[in-house]
Amino acid sequence: MTTEVQTSITDGVALLTVSNPERRNAMNLELAGMLVAALDAAVADPAVGAVVITGEPPAFCAGGDLAELQGADHERLRAVYSGFLAVAECPLPTIAAVNGAAVGAGLNLALACDMRLAGPGAKFDTRFMPLGIHPGGGYTWMIERALGTQGAKAMTLFCDVLDAAEAERVGLVWRRYDNDESLLAGALELAGRAAAAPRALIETTKATMRITAGPLSHREATEIEVRAQAATVQSEEFQKRVAALQARISKR
Repeated sequence: MTTEVQTSITDGVALLTVSNPERRNAMNLELAGMLVAALDAAVADPAVGAVVITGEPPAFCAGGDLAELQGADHERLRAVYSGFLAVAECPLPTIAAVNGAAVGAGLNLALACDMRLAGPGAKFDTRFMPLGIHPGGGYTWMIERALGTQGAKAMTLFCDVLDAAEAERVGLVWRRYDNDESLLAGALELAGRAAAAPRALIETTKATMRITAGPLSHREATEIEVRAQAATVQSEEFQKRVAALQARISKR
């Protein structure tokens, strides 16, 4: 079985499927490099406006490749992390369609996305403490922002494993679905909404949200937004869309 990141593009959405079936899509150096390349290609394609990431069934990503982790040095670890960072730094909106176990590095991959959706077989398991390994890949930063202090410690230090229902209840995922078909359809539909917006606008807005997520006051956030908003108000795309909306309203 081959290790690959499969890419398909539909209606402006790039669906990336990480596939390492012999190891339940474990994230090794080869797969991390392929994920970076697939994301770079998606971002470089002007027809793509959003990205969905999922795993080859029945897993999402069952962690890091333990054989590679044993004896890994700083540079090897950073190479494995490159995949998570590429997702986290993607200028386009990203959705993780978690269709199975997201363990360790797999949880990192899900956390790196802007939004997580869960299928019935989704499982979120840090697995760091039982393995005797310190969290990596920016996990502590991401999980704190996703769940807050208590939730982050519950999953990390106390090794609480969440199924799809619990993950939805605590806010780790935005929505859960009854089957994997509706999970993927839901992810593509939501991503399609983002892809339907002007690409420059969606990129600028996502960049603004990253800035304003920091320790800013309301007034400072408003000042950051006003510069970007003023530019879009003058854009041809905005004028065209407002005119189309006004035309629809006038016909009612």
